[in-house]
Amino acid sequence: MDLNDTPEQAEYRARVRAWLEEHRDEAPPDRPPDGDEDAYLAARRAWQGKLAEAGLAGVVWPKEVGGQGLGPIEQVTVNQEISAAGVPGILDVIGVGMLGPTIIAHGSDEQKARYLGPMLHADEVWCQLFSEPAAGSDLAGIQSRAKLGEDGSWTLNGQKVWTTNAHFASYGLLLARTDPDVPKHKGLTMFVVPMDAPGVTVRGLRQISGEAEFNEVFFDDVRLDADAVVGGVGNGWGTALTTLMYERLTIGLGSEGLGYSAERFTQPIAADPEARGNAEVRKRLGELGADFIALRFTGYRTLTALASGQIPGPESALAKVTTVNAAVAGTDLIADVIGPEALDESSEWAYAISFLPGLKSAGGTEEILRNTVGERVLGLPPEPRLDKGIPFSELRAKEREATA
Repeated sequence: MDLNDTPEQAEYRARVRAWLEEHRDEAPPDRPPDGDEDAYLAARRAWQGKLAEAGLAGVVWPKEVGGQGLGPIEQVTVNQEISAAGVPGILDVIGVGMLGPTIIAHGSDEQKARYLGPMLHADEVWCQLFSEPAAGSDLAGIQSRAKLGEDGSWTLNGQKVWTTNAHFASYGLLLARTDPDVPKHKGLTMFVVPMDAPGVTVRGLRQISGEAEFNEVFFDDVRLDADAVVGGVGNGWGTALTTLMYERLTIGLGSEGLGYSAERFTQPIAADPEARGNAEVRKRLGELGADFIALRFTGYRTLTALASGQIPGPESALAKVTTVNAAVAGTDLIADVIGPEALDESSEWAYAISFLPGLKSAGGTEEILRNTVGERVLGLPPEPRLDKGIPFSELRAKEREATA
């Protein structure tokens, strides 16, 4: 297997590297330096716009919708060079990496023309309105409902939670129940929701890291036009699967390059003579290294599939599980080596230690993802399901009967 750049890929990498070197001084910091969130977001929007103008955002998007029409190898090359240059990537990873591909795959020509350009340039940031308080990993159990009116419009009511970037997003891609009288996977529809529409309320959720990038969002009689539907009425589950596959791929491969690297955890260990000679520490670091090497080659396999035109499959779920678990294990090891100082605000590890555990739920919990891989990749018998073939409106009665 030859993993070196071809001459064409090497030339492309050189062009990307040269542009980043030329514009490095224009890049904003990766995190707000003084707590001015509005100024920071404005700078990140402007930076994404520059990346898009240079062809470094939406690399794999088709040319007819504003992308570069290149392959996943070029996208990874861009991510690697952005990481090596020490500058931030795009602001709207959720929009460009997950929701944009969903609209490209399932949206109407009008929706593609209206939304993709502003999304690519960060003029309009997007959020993903999927999870609910009673429907996280069991996404098909959502209860937010959209009712069709006589004029063809929809009225939306319900609540979403853990919605990243909702507090500054212009639009959200939302999954709602439109037919409760069919089994839960079949009565769903995807909608584009303006986040400034009357009846939309966004409330921040403070995280252990001190940030509030997650939100809960409430919808009270929100009116949506008929053209807000993405992928067709009743086809929401199939449309959502496209988003979820790209979400797991993004988390599994990492937003910069091919995920985390064991090397980033070795420096503080190497600097501590006692830790450096500790057999248990070396064992844990070796296990991390093995996981990250496996992830890298899983990434190569995924890139091969993408390069041949395949949509990311359920196997990417396992990459997501391994990436997050290995990264959490790595920061736990750092905390054990450095001690309480690792959580000090001045520590480069404090944010990662507090932030990474939350990724265990992003894109589905580990239990759900392992079930998905077991059933759809390995062909194992499916988990017993009480809800199979039961209309959603009857599920609660069935659940009460089962627990009585």
